[in-house]
Amino acid sequence: MSDSKVLIRMPIELRWRDLDAFNHVNNSNFMTYLEEARIRWFDTAGEPWVTDQTAPLLAAVQMNYKVPIPYPSKIVVELLADRIGTSSVTIGHRIVSDDGATLFADGHVVMVWIDRATGRPTALPESVRARALAAS
Repeated sequence: MSDSKVLIRMPIELRWRDLDAFNHVNNSNFMTYLEEARIRWFDTAGEPWVTDQTAPLLAAVQMNYKVPIPYPSKIVVELLADRIGTSSVTIGHRIVSDDGATLFADGHVVMVWIDRATGRPTALPESVRARALAAS
């Protein structure tokens, strides 16, 4: 995990439906929590981050599951700007207990912006670049 500043801290209160047969949060829900935090962060940029011409794609995901999340729990998703490229941003992530004492998972995702007509990479939206650079 980088020394970047946190882009967003999003508290989440678990739902009963998040659990699996072992009575802890199903691993697939970790990805949903991260997705929600990314969308909320992108939405704070003040400009459209997805348009009729361009859109972000999830190009890579790396998740390290550290400890199962028990129910009930209050957790926090933290996102960090690990790397800012020409057409992509690598966003580090942590899922921690609300007091920060327990690390449930960490890792990163790579988001690549593409031209919708060609499917080819295109420049990061300036608002995303600026906000990520400010936190790195």
